[in-house]
Amino acid sequence: MSDKQGHLNGAYCGPSIPPPTRNYHRPGRGSCCGCGCCLLKCLFNIIITAIVIIGLAVFIFWLIFRPNKVKFHVTDVQLTQFNLTSNNTLHYNLALNMTIRNPNRRIGIYYDRIEARAYYEDQRFDTETLTPFYQGHKNTSYLNPVFVGQQFVRLGADETSEFNEDRVNGVYDIDVKLYLRIRFKLGRVKTGRFKPRISCDLKVPLNTGNGSFGGTFKTTRCDLDFYCWQLVSEKLISHPEKDIMPCFIATNQLAYHHKCLIHFVDPLLVLAMEHMGHGMSGAVRDK
Repeated sequence: MSDKQGHLNGAYCGPSIPPPTRNYHRPGRGSCCGCGCCLLKCLFNIIITAIVIIGLAVFIFWLIFRPNKVKFHVTDVQLTQFNLTSNNTLHYNLALNMTIRNPNRRIGIYYDRIEARAYYEDQRFDTETLTPFYQGHKNTSYLNPVFVGQQFVRLGADETSEFNEDRVNGVYDIDVKLYLRIRFKLGRVKTGRFKPRISCDLKVPLNTGNGSFGGTFKTTRCDLDFYCWQLVSEKLISHPEKDIMPCFIATNQLAYHHKCLIHFVDPLLVLAMEHMGHGMSGAVRDK
């Protein structure tokens, strides 16, 4: 049997075998686009990872501290003088009682600087610096700014007409703004300084010797406008706009973008995001 198979000499009588296919590779084409594509993919992965880490950190921060907005109110106002002379010199005597309510159980606030400014028709007529203090957990603090004196104000024809109308009605539209420099205390950790602005749009009745000519003052809630921050080239630049704005947190070669919804996101969460982003920037520099 073996001798008969030897005479076949390896011949194959089955179906024909197709020739092997050849793959032609053209330079510059294919699934890989070179180092540039790999670099973009790596950068994209880093950005996504950073966003996820910050999101988780903010969520954990919220679970631990449950931050709530600090509330500012003007509870009482005494306006005994508000006269405008022919040469646009404003004589005024204005005293306010304000409350600051910190409803947080685990967050304290250092008010390192408190600057109160009084405006009429967008013209600032006085500035007072108040005493710094620390506000503890679930605490209500009181401020009593007093504006007394005289100041030249540049009022046009329309503004002068508004003043005369307010004088007839006995109620003046006066804006009081607080420019703060604060730090948060989270347990034993103290954050960096931030600069929120408090805006109080007041309807102030003139209080004559026989009582208020324009009625009684109603407690007014103030708006809390937290600044959005931009960290570019290791410099912190503040933007006082209130509406939705882009914020950029930049490291040496990495920048990612998110939007601060000032009116809908708790300001303390925004500050936590910015503070954590600043910490990430320092960690990247250390590497």
